[in-house]
Amino acid sequence: MDDWKPNFDLSGRVVLVTGGSRGLGLAMSRALAASGATVVLNGRTAGPLEEQRDAIRAAGYSADMEAFAVDDAEAAVAGIHAVAKRHGGLYGLVNNAGHQRRHPIEEMSDEAFEDVVSVHLTAAFRLMREAVGIMRAMPDGPRGRLVFTSSVTARLGRRNIYPYAAAKSGLEAMARVGAAEFGGEGITCNAIEPGYFLTEINAPLLEDQAFTDWVTSRTPAGRWADPAELGGAVTFLMSTAASYVNGHELVVDGGMTAVL
Repeated sequence: MDDWKPNFDLSGRVVLVTGGSRGLGLAMSRALAASGATVVLNGRTAGPLEEQRDAIRAAGYSADMEAFAVDDAEAAVAGIHAVAKRHGGLYGLVNNAGHQRRHPIEEMSDEAFEDVVSVHLTAAFRLMREAVGIMRAMPDGPRGRLVFTSSVTARLGRRNIYPYAAAKSGLEAMARVGAAEFGGEGITCNAIEPGYFLTEINAPLLEDQAFTDWVTSRTPAGRWADPAELGGAVTFLMSTAASYVNGHELVVDGGMTAVL
């Protein structure tokens, strides 16, 4: 009857999480580590990564770090291969790194638009491509999990976030294409759609009391989410319990997109 029980254990799995030193990336990293994975934190700066890596280890879990900017093509390619070499492969990639630029259209320059798209979408594609190559070369055959951090703004428009929404929509399309291309190889590709979470990237929104109250009233859960509440979603998608989940957008928004 052991096969009746879904398996969420990630022991022996190596998972790289970009943007892993804070916010949603850190919350997901902690959840993955607590589920048995060796989680590799990525970010631009070594200091914060070292601090969070050491904190995860102090809690009794397995963690490593690899500092590189995801939008630096050469550094990103070298970084993900360094992780695979150090750990004997790579099972999971969480493409989570990102930032935000909020401007009305007349103030949104080409450079600002391309900057956000480069970090969220182009960098995610590049790491996805390298990760798939690593997963296909695993000694026991291709297998792995690719997860993108998207956003409810991929399906619901909001003012002044043109490049962010466009990039998040692109991530979800890329997850579907990845599912179609790798699905027969034991490599799944999915996206998580967070709603409004209490993170650093949302600090400007949290300073706007009217907007904060609107989110609270618009969400059936009646509150903003704690980053830790994303941990179950990423653990599920990384686990063998989700082996038949592919090309999916898993919404974690307290019900915001489900109601009028």
